[in-house]
Amino acid sequence: MSNRKINVATPILFSIAVVLGMFIGYKLRSNMPMAKSFLTSPGNNTLNEVMQLIKQRYVDKVNLDAASSSAINGLVNTLDPHSVFIPTTELMDITEDLEGKFQGIGIEFNIFNDTVHVLSVLENGPAKKAGLTVGDRILAVNDSNATGLKDSEQLKKWVKGPAGSSVVIRLMHEGKIFEKSVVRGSIPITSLDASYMIDKDKGYIRLNRFSSNTYKEFLEALEKLKALGMKSLVLDLRDNGGGILEEAIDIIDEFIGGEKLIVYTEGLNSPKKEYKAKRSGLFESGDLVILMNEGSASASEVIAGALQDHDRATIVGRRSFGKGLVQEQYVLSDGSALRLTIARYYTPLGRSIQKPYNEGHAKYNMEVMNRVHNNDSIASNAGVNLGKPFKTAKGKVLYGGGGITPDAIVGIDPVLFDTSLNSLYKKNAIGNFAYRYFMANNSKIKAFKDAEAFANGFAIDENVISQLIDFAQKQAIPVKLSSPAAINWTKNRIKAMVARIAWNETAYFQVLNKNDNAMLKAVEAFRK
Repeated sequence: MSNRKINVATPILFSIAVVLGMFIGYKLRSNMPMAKSFLTSPGNNTLNEVMQLIKQRYVDKVNLDAASSSAINGLVNTLDPHSVFIPTTELMDITEDLEGKFQGIGIEFNIFNDTVHVLSVLENGPAKKAGLTVGDRILAVNDSNATGLKDSEQLKKWVKGPAGSSVVIRLMHEGKIFEKSVVRGSIPITSLDASYMIDKDKGYIRLNRFSSNTYKEFLEALEKLKALGMKSLVLDLRDNGGGILEEAIDIIDEFIGGEKLIVYTEGLNSPKKEYKAKRSGLFESGDLVILMNEGSASASEVIAGALQDHDRATIVGRRSFGKGLVQEQYVLSDGSALRLTIARYYTPLGRSIQKPYNEGHAKYNMEVMNRVHNNDSIASNAGVNLGKPFKTAKGKVLYGGGGITPDAIVGIDPVLFDTSLNSLYKKNAIGNFAYRYFMANNSKIKAFKDAEAFANGFAIDENVISQLIDFAQKQAIPVKLSSPAAINWTKNRIKAMVARIAWNETAYFQVLNKNDNAMLKAVEAFRK
């Protein structure tokens, strides 16, 4: 996997979140890719007749596969924004993402100055067992030369392969060249980014998606935090674009008791189906805060909507994406797939949180970006059809029609509109610099016993910022970090990325969250 770029709220990231929202949102685990077949009815139709005429009579040779895909996309584009045709070439990646695993060696890497650098090695993964470490430089994979590579996708293809097969990696480690034979295995794509104790009684869990193993990962984290004395929990669903609905339902079931309604789905050709709590939950009484933003969609909104309707959680952040449509995936005869919207989902009170799409896909896709450009700090529902009000058992008035509006608003940090920070983000300069800084200061950083000690005891000084600016300028990136807010934000980001390289993803968020406005608001909500 290539290294993850910094998670900064820019229009670029939000546009990516919109696209992801269009591709994510399954109904059930049983509806994973390849689970359903799409059978056409016998007989010809107009589309088939036209394709046959083109094949038999057209003056020149035509790529009928491409023409067929274009025709299908044209048809699907007349539907809602979340129904989508998935070509065979893209289906495997999407399947891996939702199944939560792929076949490979378990490293994260990036290319610096035409050289592949190992940024992290999966604990207990194939590469770790073979002896690869952070900082190793990959020179070749089997007989293919890796030096001078410009495209990380090529190296991904070389190292990925069936579990049990071997790949020979030639690498440079501490100035010496070695060859390592790595036996590929099944590599998990984790849903859980982080899990840790904020203090002696407050816990934190962050989920990035809902794949087939999300509930299992969540439950393990919840059990560990409870064993450490957790009485209050922050569940961070920011930028979580959704996934398998059943996984979200199982998570909600840990927070509410009885046989309370969690969500229901209904469509023209899909009868109403209710999903209710069915077991005693592990965390039914502790204080709970859900963090959300514009990138929180689909299954994330199911969680927030259900817990808000039942007065079970305080929602903190900004208005969510507004995706209340349910898709099923049908495999087509050529191995491609059609992901078709078959129902809407509704919160326990009956709220549909799907935002309008009757003015076309282009306007729909731009809606989140417009929020960002307008710095929609009050999470307003301007332009959204709120519909009738709904009232919770404790008297709170809620609306549907355009995402989940938080109980406590946290606006976009103005520093994220700094043009210098955007320049650094586009080139991943902070991430690249953090890796170099870690390699140069490894012993000093690893002297801390753990990530929490590092977060509390390590400081990024002004000299490091000067080094970053020099590094960026050498990469032809114009940088001028003039405001104290931009400098502090950059220091925190460098420190978080260094912690991630030194320890893990949880360490990244342990550092980042100490100065995060939404986290500060969450802790304040607990006090209230």
